[in-house]
Amino acid sequence: MIVCVAVVGHQNNPLYIQSFTEADDALKLHHIVHCSLDVVDERVNNPKKTGPLLNETFLGLLYPIENFKVYGYLTNTKVKFILVTTDLDVKDADVRNFFRRFHAAYVDAVSNPFHVPGKKITSRTFAERVSTIVKSFGLSSAV
Repeated sequence: MIVCVAVVGHQNNPLYIQSFTEADDALKLHHIVHCSLDVVDERVNNPKKTGPLLNETFLGLLYPIENFKVYGYLTNTKVKFILVTTDLDVKDADVRNFFRRFHAAYVDAVSNPFHVPGKKITSRTFAERVSTIVKSFGLSSAV
């Protein structure tokens, strides 16, 4: 189950963070997302040590913490997508499919002529699309 998704700008400023749990966990999840930025920076700046190719946008499992697993994705414009899940046996194909759909929703949101680049994403349509993508996570990789 996905408990949190985040979009972080190229200057590590949060553009969108949504948690899908009780309010008590929201601060903890925001902290986990913030800590994952260090791992993303490490993987991007030291590609030889950590594996993924320079042209690979899917960063894979960033790190497991307590009952969560944190996954990352980096766009060509250095915007980072972070996914926090409680599932311990998540398939890479499902996570890649999630990020592909999430990226498409993000592109649609920032392509809005009324959106100011680098500012928080406040679109209700984007939030609804993200909720739909999160609800369908793991159900079918062909959706």
